[in-house]
Amino acid sequence: MTNNDVFKKLRVALMLRDDEIVEILKLADFKISKSELSAFFRKDDHPNYRECGDQVLRNFLNGLVLHLRGTKEHPKNPGEVLLKKKMVAPSIQPNTKTKTTHRNKFISDIDPVKYKNKKKP
Repeated sequence: MTNNDVFKKLRVALMLRDDEIVEILKLADFKISKSELSAFFRKDDHPNYRECGDQVLRNFLNGLVLHLRGTKEHPKNPGEVLLKKKMVAPSIQPNTKTKTTHRNKFISDIDPVKYKNKKKP
């Protein structure tokens, strides 16, 4: 597993956007642009792909610790930080205008006798 894979998996697991990752890297005094960052998340056969070095991943992890735990002077509760992140994330609201006209049938709901005798069009 490469550093790029680790970085991608952390990004997805923590639901981080590019601008949030840039801010986390700034906490570790490491400056990077969004375009440089996007090169790490591309497929390895893409022409703009770039390998994530140990230094970038190390600084991201150090910044992530500061982001989640805080500093010794100003500690944070990581659970609250992650919970706040989930509350801020947009939730998907069901569309109330559309009406469901049919019910999804499962195999267990189908009467085998009626199903067998049903004519196919």
